[in-house]
Amino acid sequence: MLKKLNEQIKFMIIFIMVLAPAVSIAQTDMDAIMMNKQQFCNGPIYDHSSWDHYWEGTFKRNNENLGTVTTQSVMFMSNYGITDKLNVMAAAPYVWTRASAGTLHGMKGVQDLSVFVKWKPVSKSFGKNKISLFTIGGFSTPLSNYVIDFLPMSIGLGSTNLTARGMVDFKHGRFTVTGSAAYIRRSNVKLDRDSYYDTGLHLTNEIKMPDAAYYQLRTGYRGRYLIAEALLTNWTTLGGFDITKNNMPFPSNRMNATMVGANIKYTLKKFTQLSLLAGGNYTIAGRNMGQSKAFNAGVFYAFYFGKRGKS
Repeated sequence: MLKKLNEQIKFMIIFIMVLAPAVSIAQTDMDAIMMNKQQFCNGPIYDHSSWDHYWEGTFKRNNENLGTVTTQSVMFMSNYGITDKLNVMAAAPYVWTRASAGTLHGMKGVQDLSVFVKWKPVSKSFGKNKISLFTIGGFSTPLSNYVIDFLPMSIGLGSTNLTARGMVDFKHGRFTVTGSAAYIRRSNVKLDRDSYYDTGLHLTNEIKMPDAAYYQLRTGYRGRYLIAEALLTNWTTLGGFDITKNNMPFPSNRMNATMVGANIKYTLKKFTQLSLLAGGNYTIAGRNMGQSKAFNAGVFYAFYFGKRGKS
């Protein structure tokens, strides 16, 4: 049984839970939506992601000992408008994984808490056009002591991250184009063993995690009640190494992915506090990554603290 398990581990591919939010939804750190002053928006989001093919380095393959690897999560998100131009938001997901074949058991648990501050320092209108600049800062850290050295069944990579993001939003009537770029600084992580081998032997349990860059371009329709956008997203690890042939994956591997997707948000006309959300994405290119198909759905409820501001 142990021999069979070792063979399965040799062919595993890293599934990065930090990429689970790649299909971002309205009122996140990756869009140009802002809450008004004293407005509080919150709600649950369900996310489902699965893959049966992956890239081992740049070589695309499948693994019958894994079958289809599925990751699901339920995340509660909240966003509060300190002012019309300064928002603070937080989220924490509960994640569970499974493989459809083989003997590997899935894992489950609370993953990472993330907190972001979004500021819109510049917003200029000219005719039917409007351009806005945003700066976003974020922090995330694990909420539980989950196992990181059991990929792809692990629910996360266990690092504490600092994110700095810049974003430009252009609007012509109801048509919008939003581009953003982020740098993610990741802390070292520790394994539950005294040594490990990546490209050489290390007599320690501490792994130096490479930093990462995150880019996104989104465009579509942004109306009073309906928002519909197409997305192109890229995650690039700034360092790391490839999974070697017939070797096990490792948390500090190079992990790159390019995804296409779409989001829809609809606000009810007769009950404008309530919004319905849905989205999906597909990985079109990757490195040491699963070629995942993902979808999500959620409900947001918004209300004001104190005197209601301008809608």
